Amino acid sequence: MDEQHKRLCAEVANRRTFAIISHPDAGKTTLTEKLLLYGGALHLAGSVRAKGGGRHTASDWMEIEKQRGISVSSSVLQFDYAGRRMNLLDTPGHNDFSEDTYRTLSAADTAIMLIDCVKGVEPQTIKLFQVCRMRGIPIVTFVNKMDRDGKEPFELLDEIERVLGIPCSPANWPIGAGAGFDGVYDRLASALLRFDGGSRSERVAMHAVDWDDPDLREAAGAKALAKAREELELLATAGNAWDRERFLAGELTPVFFGSAMTNCGLHPLLEHFVELAPPPRARPTSAGTLAPDDAAFSGFVFKIQANMDPQHRDRIAFVRICSGHFVRGMNVKHVRTGTPLSLSRSVQFMAQERTVVDEAYSGDIVGLWDPGVLRIGDSLCEGAPVEFEGIPRFSPEHFVRVRLDDPMKRKQLKKGLDQLSEEGAVQLFFDRRRLERDPILGAVGVLQFEVIEHRLRNEYGVRVRFDRLPYRFARWLEGPDLDQDKLELPGRQSCVTDVEGRPLVLFETEWLMRRAEEENRSVRFISAVQPGRSSRSAA
Repeated sequence: MDEQHKRLCAEVANRRTFAIISHPDAGKTTLTEKLLLYGGALHLAGSVRAKGGGRHTASDWMEIEKQRGISVSSSVLQFDYAGRRMNLLDTPGHNDFSEDTYRTLSAADTAIMLIDCVKGVEPQTIKLFQVCRMRGIPIVTFVNKMDRDGKEPFELLDEIERVLGIPCSPANWPIGAGAGFDGVYDRLASALLRFDGGSRSERVAMHAVDWDDPDLREAAGAKALAKAREELELLATAGNAWDRERFLAGELTPVFFGSAMTNCGLHPLLEHFVELAPPPRARPTSAGTLAPDDAAFSGFVFKIQANMDPQHRDRIAFVRICSGHFVRGMNVKHVRTGTPLSLSRSVQFMAQERTVVDEAYSGDIVGLWDPGVLRIGDSLCEGAPVEFEGIPRFSPEHFVRVRLDDPMKRKQLKKGLDQLSEEGAVQLFFDRRRLERDPILGAVGVLQFEVIEHRLRNEYGVRVRFDRLPYRFARWLEGPDLDQDKLELPGRQSCVTDVEGRPLVLFETEWLMRRAEEENRSVRFISAVQPGRSSRSAA
């Protein structure tokens, strides 16, 4: 093995690329920021509630995110910790933006699943867990908000195992709960850790004590300490033993307890996570399985974001590097078009702050300035072309027709809708007979329309109104005997085309959709498609 390949292997082994998944309001944005704080990427944690002082969470860069206190766009945040390069993929928690989360999970090697100790396993958590399981992503569980009075730890473990179907192996165990939550017993390190308390916006250490520590006994109470020791004895005899191979196979989840808000339990979580999380994994391609330490560069686009810098109207394509060594200015093949592409403008991000990236390795996320040639799911590579698994577009569930207030702004509207639909925020449809009519937008959740309206006004100077349409289901159509006129039922189901010219039909009810499938057996009704496979663009 030559020195260059040794360095590549060492760099790849030090990468940890992970996402955080949760139901809305479980504390994901707070946990994200606290991991950055403990990783040294921030010196002072912000809060979505601290608007008066002008501080917001570092992962929320969009103006509407700062106003609403929610994450509506995936962020890519990078920092170093304990000799590891950490690539944190922060995803929207709100279920209206779940499609963006699904795409982002395609770039992750591990996930931290956040559980609210008060509410337990919630619906969006179930959906995202299923996506991780489908993709074979190992999951580390963090039970959050232990500073509040919530469910008992054993009850939470039983709920995770029963609802999600994955065995739990507690990596630590809480000492006290609610106002008396004062530390954890680290089962992996066999150490009792007490939290010092102090500032919520600065790093606070946890230090090892013994069970007779007077400060711990006073803070947690003798009863809570005795209960914790009994529970730990029960876990030692009846709990699931830790097994790293089962964890990597997605068959076991280590569980940590803590509070992202107060910082209690954050340090041991991060200390263990850098060792538990696997380095970049091999990925299936059209040419077979590709090892992360393969010398040839390859990667795929999993996210596109327009106007991260509104003053420059830029467009950034986020690329997950899957093998090899990235060097700024290198030439690669754009597999979908077969054309060469120079990667000369590359950046990394901390919210809106960006730095030029001269080199990166498998597992890293690189932002590439894109003049409009890249699409979500595109593969880039050196040497023989390899294509990674596509990232599907799912059928929307809500639809509106766009009404432009100022007809003189039609050009700006087209540009805005084209760019925002390429990001995957919404899907853009047209009347198949009259393309010049007002376009139709489809989305998984209604909050996406609010975001689009806000961004069109603030980033493109276009004011629009949305007329709600009655449709709730959409299916793409394929088949030699396809007769779109036969599928038209005015006001109840309508045939349209997407931006790549593919036909699809919108249904008002599930009953209408099932009936159409029964009456048109030679036609395939498809709920998800791979974007970017057609060269046709809408006028």
